[in-house]
Amino acid sequence: MQTHSEENYLKAIWKVVEQSGENVTTNEIAALVNTRAASVTDMLKKLADKKLITYKPYQGVLLTKEGKRVAIEVVRKHRLWEFFLVEKLDFKWDEVHEIAEQLEHIRSQSLTDKLDHFLGYPKVDPHGDPIPDKTGKISGTQNIQLSKLGKDKKGIMTGVGDHSTAFLRFLDKNDIQLGNTIEVKKITDYDLSMEISVNRKKSIHVSYDVAKNILVRKTR
Repeated sequence: MQTHSEENYLKAIWKVVEQSGENVTTNEIAALVNTRAASVTDMLKKLADKKLITYKPYQGVLLTKEGKRVAIEVVRKHRLWEFFLVEKLDFKWDEVHEIAEQLEHIRSQSLTDKLDHFLGYPKVDPHGDPIPDKTGKISGTQNIQLSKLGKDKKGIMTGVGDHSTAFLRFLDKNDIQLGNTIEVKKITDYDLSMEISVNRKKSIHVSYDVAKNILVRKTR
């Protein structure tokens, strides 16, 4: 049985590996779990002793088969709870992350399965992140960062790379939502900021940092 802290580490490692496909460094983990590198090293030794990761100093970290299973199950619970909070309890998408962080550690597999059934087996959470199914399978996505779209190209907004309250509220303030059609109207050479149109109506200027955290499915 893993502690809540151990589950958080496994989830953090899984997310980095999913994004980069490479071994995870101690510093990357420290940044994700908001702690010192020395503390991370101590935890990695514990996880390695439990055969949840493979870890060699200066060579990075990888999840074992069992470590990946645990991480994906925590991610599944987190995203199902976020979906429940938004769709059934009318929370906003910028309000649910911290609550789901608590609920993701509930042990009952039966509860998780019944929650999934009750919600109609959703494929993505309110932020557009794919929800693993009961077997741990995750539907493939072809999302790219808005910052990688060229001028006059269009995409459907499918997710966000930044789940922070500040970023999600920025999107709300500018009426940028999942499912919107976004077209790149202009790219500034100096700082790679963009002028975009949303649903062929509203024209908005966004920074490069904003654009790289908006995920889209390219349409043309």
